[in-house]
Amino acid sequence: MIISPSLLACDFGNIQKEVEMLNQSEADWIHIDVMDGVFVPNISFGFPVLEAVRKHTSKVLDVHLMVQDCSPYIEAFKKAGADWLTVHYEACTHLHRTLTQIRDCGMKAGIALNPHTPISVILPLVSEVDLVLIMSVNPGFGGQKFIPNAINRVQELAQLREKTNASFLIEVDGGVTMDNAQALKSAGADALVAGSFVFHSPQPSTTITALKNC
Repeated sequence: MIISPSLLACDFGNIQKEVEMLNQSEADWIHIDVMDGVFVPNISFGFPVLEAVRKHTSKVLDVHLMVQDCSPYIEAFKKAGADWLTVHYEACTHLHRTLTQIRDCGMKAGIALNPHTPISVILPLVSEVDLVLIMSVNPGFGGQKFIPNAINRVQELAQLREKTNASFLIEVDGGVTMDNAQALKSAGADALVAGSFVFHSPQPSTTITALKNC
């Protein structure tokens, strides 16, 4: 299981220390949520923070754009240090072109699906995408309660992947804890994003290890 702790829940006043903790942990990736205040009602990290994180880690930077019309910024995200760039199906008018841009810049391309968006919408794009992110909360804020139907959606997506002989990874973001990690893994998830559950725990490194071995 790939574990991608979300910096949205870290102590912003000690972000370098938090990244160094992740460097010493069994975390595989570092998840960075970028919000524009338009697609979602919140504003978060921009390029300076991403660049700063990149300087302090060699781990994969898993960047999740909750941004309307992200195409003009794709090359800038590559330059800032993103390894994986995930965009929302609901926010991209020309999604195929956006995915192509991401891959042409040398990054892995992901599609995120909101809880209400049918899994079937990715069918025409299964060969163009490296990751599909299932939102298990409504996007915009950390610390939300897990939506149980996400487990069924992961299972449906895993079945679609098998049926189409696709190779994309399945990632889940939102309300992930030890209470649902095993069920998500059994349903077919390959990667789990965890923010509050990791950074608000007494021993974040131990929590990461527990999730990894779920």
